[in-house]
Amino acid sequence: MKEPSSVIGIILALLAVGVGMVLKGASLTALINPAAFLIILGGTAATLFVSFPMSEIKKFPKLIKIIFIGAPKLPSKAEIVEMFSRWAMLARKEGLLGLENELENIEDPFLRDGLELIIDTTDTEFTQDVLLEKISAMQERHRKGALIFSQAGTYAPTLGVLGAVVGLIAALGNLSDYAKLGHSIAAAFVATLLGIFTGYVLWHPMSNKLKLISKKEIEIRQIMVEGLLALQEGMNSRQLEHKLTVYLSPAELKAKNNQADHQLEESHG
Repeated sequence: MKEPSSVIGIILALLAVGVGMVLKGASLTALINPAAFLIILGGTAATLFVSFPMSEIKKFPKLIKIIFIGAPKLPSKAEIVEMFSRWAMLARKEGLLGLENELENIEDPFLRDGLELIIDTTDTEFTQDVLLEKISAMQERHRKGALIFSQAGTYAPTLGVLGAVVGLIAALGNLSDYAKLGHSIAAAFVATLLGIFTGYVLWHPMSNKLKLISKKEIEIRQIMVEGLLALQEGMNSRQLEHKLTVYLSPAELKAKNNQADHQLEESHG
């Protein structure tokens, strides 16, 4: 699993609530309440179907996969800098047409389309507009995906209150039977617990994770755009490398320099 933090977080949350209940003297069997689960999970699903078109709802399984397995692998910033530096040297010798052979080795569609674009046109403004529009469209798709989870996180706690009201209505019907009365009140608060738990431990954090994954991908895409435009402008390898390394963190820059020194030592070795 590429994204174990999601599973670790959910397990820790379940343990925290479970152990906390035991320490407070509450029975874990109280959580076994089908009606509460139906109201919270079924109700949350219903609100999402009302809130979003089917085209967006269909993306839910894919978004869950991203949360638990991770997004498709992208090259690191250091790899991008190295890649564009190599392409700049090649373009310097053979021109941009010399990069055509590189297209078949590029797996990322955005980067491949961008490289094709700078090979086919010399208009850097047009290239920039097209690539930035692609990033903007991708950002909007990601925003809609994260919105599904943030909306679920908003609805679930309110549905917990609804479940509590339903439970209290049942409790009022059993005022003469103290055993059933206690059970009904406990069941009412289980719905509230489930609503708050799913809203603030599952749905909202999942939305935040999708936003962070999106932010990282957008940053990678922006570096690619800078590199492609620099290639199109005819920037040499050294200049391009200086331009792109500003996006590297101090740790990434140090790792890149260490790798370069190691390669230099091996070449002289």
